[in-house]
Amino acid sequence: MQALAIIVAAGRGERMGAGRPKAFLELAGETLLARAAAAFAAAPSVTGIVAVVPGSELAPARVLLAPLAKLRAVVPGGERRQDSVREGLKQVPQGFAGVVLVHDAARPLVAVALIEDVVAAAADVGAALPVVPLVDTVKRVRAGRVVETLDRGELAAAQTPQGFRIEVLTAAYERAYRDQLTVTDEAMAVERLGHAVAVVAGSADNRKLTTPEDLAWAEGRLKDMLPA
Repeated sequence: MQALAIIVAAGRGERMGAGRPKAFLELAGETLLARAAAAFAAAPSVTGIVAVVPGSELAPARVLLAPLAKLRAVVPGGERRQDSVREGLKQVPQGFAGVVLVHDAARPLVAVALIEDVVAAAADVGAALPVVPLVDTVKRVRAGRVVETLDRGELAAAQTPQGFRIEVLTAAYERAYRDQLTVTDEAMAVERLGHAVAVVAGSADNRKLTTPEDLAWAEGRLKDMLPA
């Protein structure tokens, strides 16, 4: 099934402390946005890419991504992440009947194989996302006290790309906005429809880069990936 990727790069990235949106910071000489977009451009099932960026970065982003033959549009984002995704959804061609992928540009080491796994699961179930198991013991805390210890065997950390049949994601977003709900990821909106969301194995390399320490980790990981 064909897929269209919306790469969300509109966040300010204040925890990076760089004075510029983190998607435009460089990792081994290439911006996070360009690295993420290149992975989707290399994915066989992906036929189009939409980048959602801060309004101040429109022109640089268009120049940066111009070499990608699959690029459909570069558009300004909204105030919240979900507003940015909504702007990206407006670029989906009329009559498109495939899978829409939503990915954070701050996860620049996403693998093509993971993208294809998500597309396949979303095509089958209607919604899918990659997850990684939790390794720490997890406590529920309230008012400075531990309330309970959760079973980490039933818990997982969500990653992107998250994939959905277009009609599922559209319905989920329509309901979220109608109900004035703030969602932290697309799967949350889909879950509220009562729709099943499949999971595929995520990757430790598909880490979200949020702080300077994360960026340093990614630099080191890229060096490890170089042929000996």
